[in-house]
Amino acid sequence: MTILKTICWVLYRIWFYILVATAILLLLPFLLVSILKEKWYPYFFVIARIWAKFILFGMGFYYKIKAEQKLEKGKSYMLIANHTSMTDIMLMYAVVKDNPFVFVGKQELAKIPLFGFFYKRTSILVDRQNTKSKQEVFEQAQKRLKQGLSICIFPEGGVPDSSIILDEFKDGAFRLAIDHQIPIVPITFYDNKKRFSYKFLSGSPGKMRVKIHKFISTEGKTQQDKKALKEQSRTVIYNELIGNNF
Repeated sequence: MTILKTICWVLYRIWFYILVATAILLLLPFLLVSILKEKWYPYFFVIARIWAKFILFGMGFYYKIKAEQKLEKGKSYMLIANHTSMTDIMLMYAVVKDNPFVFVGKQELAKIPLFGFFYKRTSILVDRQNTKSKQEVFEQAQKRLKQGLSICIFPEGGVPDSSIILDEFKDGAFRLAIDHQIPIVPITFYDNKKRFSYKFLSGSPGKMRVKIHKFISTEGKTQQDKKALKEQSRTVIYNELIGNNF
């Protein structure tokens, strides 16, 4: 039975990468056109949502969303969520419909074949060991926000050990949100670790629950309030993961 389970898990992982590559290849002409000009990013976002749903449904995942507050179309937000799975990117695309956003993420993902080609051309990449890179991130984010887009950051800064419920948050998302006076939108992904964690021999089809929490205002806040906003945001998601109140 253990051998059979192992074989199934390995095949399930391979199937995920096949889906990722297949979806990109099927959408390739549209993706290539959508990245020719920066102002065409909203078109890329629409295609990325199709790509994401193709993978989620192909893996046997179906998502259920509960929103305590709804995003307003055309308004910019700082979207944050817990990060435990490669499917977090797909699920975020699927969940946020009317507010095109740009990911801020680690530059290592740009090395992934095929996926990385589009990732580095549509996301804001950060080298956490490089101070200059961090400054460039803020400049690029400012440019995107002025274009009416939102920003999405997984503030844990990486994927924590599977035994950690929620790692400590980095400052970046909250510094940006304060600088641009945009609302912080905490989002809880309950099931992604169970469905498809970074542990290779794991995963299964099933439900992915998502809760969009009440927004946290940054209006009138300064960088002195950054730590409090960071802790408030983390507490919202942590308590939800502990309480599992869906």
